[in-house]
Amino acid sequence: MNYEILEALSQITKDKNIDMDFVVESLEAGLMLAARKKFGNTDNIKVNVDRKSGEIKITATRKVVKQVSDPNVEITLEDAKEIDSKIKLDNEVEVEVGFDEFGRNAIIAAKQILIQRVREREREKIFEEYKDKVETIVTGGVQQIDKGQLIVNLGKAEGIIPPKEQIPKERYRQGDRIKALIIDVQKTAKGPQIILSRAHPNFLKRLFELEVPEIYERIIEMKAIAREPGERSKIAVSSIDNRVDPVGACVGVKGTRVQSIVRELSSERIDIIPWCPDPETFVTRALAPAKVVHIDTNYDDNSMAIVVEDDRLSLAIGKSGQNARLAAKLTGWKINILSETEFREQKKLESQPKIYVAELPGVGKKLKEKLSDHGIETIQDLAGSSVEDLTNIEGVGEKKAIGLIQKAKDYLNPSKPA
Repeated sequence: MNYEILEALSQITKDKNIDMDFVVESLEAGLMLAARKKFGNTDNIKVNVDRKSGEIKITATRKVVKQVSDPNVEITLEDAKEIDSKIKLDNEVEVEVGFDEFGRNAIIAAKQILIQRVREREREKIFEEYKDKVETIVTGGVQQIDKGQLIVNLGKAEGIIPPKEQIPKERYRQGDRIKALIIDVQKTAKGPQIILSRAHPNFLKRLFELEVPEIYERIIEMKAIAREPGERSKIAVSSIDNRVDPVGACVGVKGTRVQSIVRELSSERIDIIPWCPDPETFVTRALAPAKVVHIDTNYDDNSMAIVVEDDRLSLAIGKSGQNARLAAKLTGWKINILSETEFREQKKLESQPKIYVAELPGVGKKLKEKLSDHGIETIQDLAGSSVEDLTNIEGVGEKKAIGLIQKAKDYLNPSKPA
């Protein structure tokens, strides 16, 4: 019996990675609960589990009396003398309590408290372990797909990849292997909840650290990351060693390093850009492959007007504005991209005498005030605004914004009669 108990306790410590002292203390607590269920008051009861032999000893301290009124705390002199022949009335004696006295329900309760405490400690250890792994990459198997969430088996624990943390075009099936970044670990009633991501910019960063030794060794630093998961990313890198080309090291021989990451990210396009402390140079590099011919920088509102060749405008902006959007995220600058023709027209408008927006037909007092609150005082300001600028104004939708801009341009450049 004792050997079997010891084996069972040892197996729990091994399977759950919990120290023996805690398991023994949990068993003792469970047995005390069982005693309480049987005897009510347990102030006079002691439970001891021998760590070496596995022997369980439960004793109750009872007072020696002539006549027993409560058998849980009292014992007759005659019965006490069978334990200690020298015992006297009003002395106390320790009586061994057997499992058979507890009853089936009490034993079940002891087992439940042991299981509960071991489970709680296991969850606590898992929480502590994974809490320290936040911002690291883990690998697991897709266990279940529930309402768009991927449940990932990480071995000791389960991770969850919410829909917003997934790469949109990826599809997984049960049993597929998957890599992801731990972005958060939360305590819940069901145990630690490990939140994973494949869409987070730092997932890309950690993949480069795994693939490029120079980044892991801090010879190359990833200064900035802008990412639209599954579509395109831009990263800016610099080197503390002039002999190491940061872009070349990240790309690898014949592109082997970057291509390994591209495959992991389902063919996500990755632009690697040399970082530069000069904002204009940095923005120019970020907009590659488009060639910038002129930059107007406004340090007051951290914005730049970027001028490119007419036939390169769509390349600079990118599909659905993606290239410009990522360049802005990467550099931290507001970027307005213009063709050379648009830039010349804008400069021409700016050289004309300023005409306040109130002069423009269809602009009433309320709209004038709203435009003014957003820094649009003149018709020239309105003509040079973007649709995005105007749709940020309450009550101005995309259709109205396009109409206002066109109306301002027509006002400043009236068509000549044929």
